[in-house]
Amino acid sequence: MADQPTQLNWSASFRITHPSRVASKGLQGDKILLPPSALEQLLAASTRTGPSTSHTFTAFDPSNPYSVSEARRERAQYQETYQQLPHPLMFQLVNQANGNTVYAGIREFSSGEGEVALSPYLLEALGIQEKDIKDVPPAEEGVIDLTNDEDGRPEGSGVQITVKARQLHKGTYVRLRPLEAGYNPDDWKSLLERQLRAAFTTLTKDSMLSVRGVQGEEFRFLADKFQPEGDGICVVDTDLEVDIEALNEEQARETLRQIAAKTQRTPGTASASSVGHKIDIWKDVEGQVLEGGYVDYDLPSWDRSRAIAIELSVLDGQEVDLFVSPKTSRQRVLPRDSTYIFADVSSPADGVKRIIIQATNVELEDAESLLISVHGFSRPGEEAADHAPSRFTLRAKAADLLGSLVAPISLDSSPPRSADEEQCKNCLQWIPRRTMMLHENFCLRNNIVCPQCKNVFQKKSKDWETHWHCPQHPEAYGASLLSKAKHDYIEHTSHTCSSCGPSSPFTFPSLSELARHRTTVCPGKIILCRFCHLEVPQEGDPLDPSSEAETVISGLTAHERADGGRTTDCHLCGAIVRLRDMAAHTANHELDKVSRSKPEVCRDELCGRTLHGIGPRGQVNGGTRMGQGPGNDLGLCSLCFSPLYVSLHDPEGKALRRRIERRYLTQLMTGCGKKWCLNKWCKMGRANLGLEKLGASAAAALPLVKPLLEAIHDHRQRMHFCVDETSQRRKKTAEMLAAEGVWELEWCIAGLEAEGGDAAKARGWLLDWAPTKVAT
Repeated sequence: MADQPTQLNWSASFRITHPSRVASKGLQGDKILLPPSALEQLLAASTRTGPSTSHTFTAFDPSNPYSVSEARRERAQYQETYQQLPHPLMFQLVNQANGNTVYAGIREFSSGEGEVALSPYLLEALGIQEKDIKDVPPAEEGVIDLTNDEDGRPEGSGVQITVKARQLHKGTYVRLRPLEAGYNPDDWKSLLERQLRAAFTTLTKDSMLSVRGVQGEEFRFLADKFQPEGDGICVVDTDLEVDIEALNEEQARETLRQIAAKTQRTPGTASASSVGHKIDIWKDVEGQVLEGGYVDYDLPSWDRSRAIAIELSVLDGQEVDLFVSPKTSRQRVLPRDSTYIFADVSSPADGVKRIIIQATNVELEDAESLLISVHGFSRPGEEAADHAPSRFTLRAKAADLLGSLVAPISLDSSPPRSADEEQCKNCLQWIPRRTMMLHENFCLRNNIVCPQCKNVFQKKSKDWETHWHCPQHPEAYGASLLSKAKHDYIEHTSHTCSSCGPSSPFTFPSLSELARHRTTVCPGKIILCRFCHLEVPQEGDPLDPSSEAETVISGLTAHERADGGRTTDCHLCGAIVRLRDMAAHTANHELDKVSRSKPEVCRDELCGRTLHGIGPRGQVNGGTRMGQGPGNDLGLCSLCFSPLYVSLHDPEGKALRRRIERRYLTQLMTGCGKKWCLNKWCKMGRANLGLEKLGASAAAALPLVKPLLEAIHDHRQRMHFCVDETSQRRKKTAEMLAAEGVWELEWCIAGLEAEGGDAAKARGWLLDWAPTKVAT
C-alpha cells in the first residue's frame, strides 16, 4: 500500500449551479467549478515543507576536505518552507438529500460565490436531475435572503451538496463492467484512454463511466473494483491496468457472438458483397458489390518512385465507383462517397475506371498504405433493389514516368485513306464514294449524332432518349437515367456534413465539395494525434482564419495544439517542456551538443575516469563544481592522486616528486599483486602480459624511472600507476567504443563513467550528450 496522501482539512456546502449556466463551460468527466473564495481557504489550509535536492557524482574524493561541506551547503539551499496545494487536487462530493457520494477533480475556481458547477457525470452519480435544480441567479454582494422554503433552507437556495477536500491513492488497477453486450476492445480501448486523460482526475467505485466514440456511439461501463482497494482512486500520473469483464456469462457469450459476426471473413456469395483484404500489384482481384455497399481493399506496398495506377473494370455495365485515400496520420478513415482523396465516379462507355497518382503527389507523403474502396451506387432516397451484385476486376500497377498506362498516340497515326473514300457528314464514318448515296439515305433516316460528344445513336433507340449532357460540367454525359440521377446527386444536390455536429452543420452544393471539406478542415476529421497517439477528431473552427493559419504554420491541428499543451520533463535537462515544443527543445540540445568541448581524462594510462567527474545531467565538470575535483596539477583524477596526497606544505613539489619516484620503484620491484593488473610499469602487470621482468632492483629501476620523473609536469606524457579493476576495465571498453569511429575516446570514457561501466547504457548517454566525430 502506498503512503497515505496528504489530506487537507477543508469542507463547505454549496448550491448547485443550474446546467443551463454551466453548458458554456464545457464541463466533462468529473470536473467541477468552485468559487475563488474556496481557493483562498484551501491555500490557507495547506503549508508544506519542500523536499531536499541532492546531486551524486561518480568521482568523490575522500581526501578533499571541501567535498562534504560543499555538498551539504548545496543541498541546504534547496530546503524551504512553501505554500502549495496537493497535485492533483481532489474532492469528495456528498448529496445532502440522499447521501450519494462521488469523487471529483477541479477544473477552475470561477463559479459564482456559494455555488458549485458540476458536470453531467457528477449530477448522475449524485442522483440529481435538472428539474431538481433551481435556476437561481448569483446573489448580490451584501444581500442576504432570510426567507425559508418548506425544508427550512433559505428560499431559492436550490440543491445543496457538501464539498470536502479528499486526496486519493493513485490507482494501479480498475475493473470495468460493460452494461451491454458486443463491446469490441478495438473500439473502446483508445477511447477510454483518451477520455480518462482528458476529462477525469478520479474514478468512484460503482459509478457509471460513459465513453463516447468518434462516430457518436456511446459505451457505458460500471467501475466496480479498484487497486488499491477503496471507494475511489486517482487516475492522473499513474500506470492504470484496466480489465473489461462481462456482467454475466450470458452477456459474455453474446459479446463473443457479435464480435465474431463483425470480424468473420468469408468469401462473398452470389447474393452478397465480397470481403475486402490486402492486395498487391502483382495480381488482379475479382469481386462483387451490392448496390449501396462497399468493398474495402488495402494496398500496403508499391514502387513509390513511380506513379501508381488503380484500375477498376466493371463487368456488367452497372454504376460502380472507385475511391482511393492514402492512409496517413492525417487521413485515417476508409474512403467513402463523402470522404475520399481520389475518386472516379464517371460512367465510361467501356466500363473501365482509372485513377493515376503521381509519385510526387503530396498526399502520398508518409503514407502507410493506400485504402481502396469499390462502391455500388444506388439511387438516393430509394431502398436498394434486390439485384444481383455487380461484378468487377480491380488491379493496381505501376505506371510509366509520365503517369500513363499506354504510350501516347500520335494525332496523325490513323491509317491513310484511299482516294475513293468519303466521310459521311452525319455519322462521320468513311464510306466508299460509290455507296455514299445509299448510306446517306439510310443514315439520315435512322441515325442521329450528338452535337456535343459526337456519338451516333439510332433516332428511336432508348439510349438516345436517355442521352444527356450537363450544362455546368461539359465533360459529364451519359446514356441512362441512372447515370443522370447519379450525376445530379453528386454534383447538383446539397449535402450536409454529419461530422461537424448538429449545432453548426455545414452544407455544400455537391458531394465532391463535401468530401474535400471532410478530408481537410472538418472538425470531425479523424487523425492520428502525434502526442496522445490515438485516432481522434482534429477539432477546430473551419471558419476561423487565425486557427487555419496556425495549423498551416505549426503543422498541428486544433486537437494537437491543445493536447500538445501538456507538459513533460525533458529526459536530458529535466526542464518542463510542452509536448508540442519538445521537437524544437530537443533540436536545441543537438545544437548545444555539437559545440561541447571534450572532457579532460585522467592522465594515468590505465585509468577510465574523467578528470573532473560527470554530473547527473551530462555535465563534464560536475565533480569540480561540487568541490570533488582532482585538487592537483598533475592531471590525475582524485582517486589516482589519493595515494600521493599528504597535508605537508610542499611549494616546490620536491616531496611530491619523491613520492612518485617511490611509487614507480615499488611497482617495478615488488608489483601491486593484483591478478587483473595490465600495467607495463608494474612487476605483476608485466607478468600478466607475458613480458620479461624490468628493473628488478633499485639500481636497475632508477635509470628507467628518471625519464618518467622528468615528464611529470608535461601533461602530454602519460603516467603509469596501477589502478583498480573497474577503472581498468572501463578504459578498455572505452577504447573499443572509440574504435567504432563514432565518438572520441574522451567522450566514451565519460559515458562509461556516467553509466557505471555499462556499455549499452553508455551508448545511450553518448547519443544524448556526446558530439559525433566530424567526417573528414
